[in-house]
Amino acid sequence: MKVLVINAGSSSLKYQLFDMKNESVLASGRVERIGMDSSIVTHEPVGKEEVVEVKEILDHITAVSRVIDMLIHAEHGVVKSMAEIDAVGHRIVHGGEIFKNSVIVTDAVKSEIRRLFELAPLHNPAHMMGIVAVEMNLPNVPQVVVFDTAFHQTMPKTSYLYAIPKSLYKRHKVRRYGFHGTSHAYVSDVAAKVLDKELASLKMITCHIGNGGSLTAILDGQSFDTSMGMTPLEGLMMGTRSGDLDPAIVPFVMNKEELTLNEVNSMLNKHSGLLAVSGLSSDMREITDAMDDNEEAKLAFDMYVYRVKKYIGSYAAAMNGLDVMVFTAGVGENSVVLRKAVCEGLTFLGIELDEELNAKRSKEPRVISTPNSRVKVMVVPTNEELLIARDTYNLVK
Repeated sequence: MKVLVINAGSSSLKYQLFDMKNESVLASGRVERIGMDSSIVTHEPVGKEEVVEVKEILDHITAVSRVIDMLIHAEHGVVKSMAEIDAVGHRIVHGGEIFKNSVIVTDAVKSEIRRLFELAPLHNPAHMMGIVAVEMNLPNVPQVVVFDTAFHQTMPKTSYLYAIPKSLYKRHKVRRYGFHGTSHAYVSDVAAKVLDKELASLKMITCHIGNGGSLTAILDGQSFDTSMGMTPLEGLMMGTRSGDLDPAIVPFVMNKEELTLNEVNSMLNKHSGLLAVSGLSSDMREITDAMDDNEEAKLAFDMYVYRVKKYIGSYAAAMNGLDVMVFTAGVGENSVVLRKAVCEGLTFLGIELDEELNAKRSKEPRVISTPNSRVKVMVVPTNEELLIARDTYNLVK
């Protein structure tokens, strides 16, 4: 079975085609600047040269059509016809409380995703455009949706409820949902297998740290608590997001600066975090490169590390112990400096980092702690697309 995985954004679309016989990637790519006459299509067939073209792509239906054209192209394609694409899997950011697992797309499922637009206004509508675009181009091919929030639906009420009037939860489902669930699920499973342990026997913290970031406490093989909340704004300090802050700051700043609700929302999501503190960049690579000579960059790095350590410490306390800690995503997988700084501040947990292993570059999952470390510290490259392909295959086969 061949599975096409699609991650549709408001003006972009990423894709990978998997052969599930051996879970190999046949091709990957992206369509950027959808809606413009200068859209960019990048197609990367395995074993062949990359293809880049600039052309007019005004909607997602045309974007998916162009992706299929690339996949079946006589010269740089990887399949002979559309008939070889057996199923399509989609990443959906928000599944609310309804979706606890991945599901096959039906009219009822699409209706629920639309109902959740208000909880993820930047993401779910774009994902729906991807679903509709596939329906138009591959009308008889089954589709599956995999939700970022589903993995966290195992959290107990003590973790997901906020201390606010119950009516807000009952009427509007105001609660913690958590995100990056596909990544946390994937890396926790891989980590347990590398250690040759049952996931359900481990107390684990997975650190998905990229431009956006979240930590998840995994107990008995399930999400027990996670740092992002009703939206991805809560939790860690991130590239451009503020993370945790006193909620009274919002009305105070709105009053003092005469900001609208949209303006303060934009400030907290797009103009805060590393970017705001450093005054330099939202990119951790630029922050770490500059922090020896730039006090603001050093402060941004230190604040970032401090908040990561606070969450790790609190989750270790909540689970009454810690066996495994996993770093993943862009910063977690690649920043030797950040991993070292975090681990050096957690020696009370019995963490001992092997600096040579930490400095080693590899695309394979690996342990970077010493044999004497009471907590196994690991780097596990995430692969959300493969998890989506697996769920799609298992539901459709």
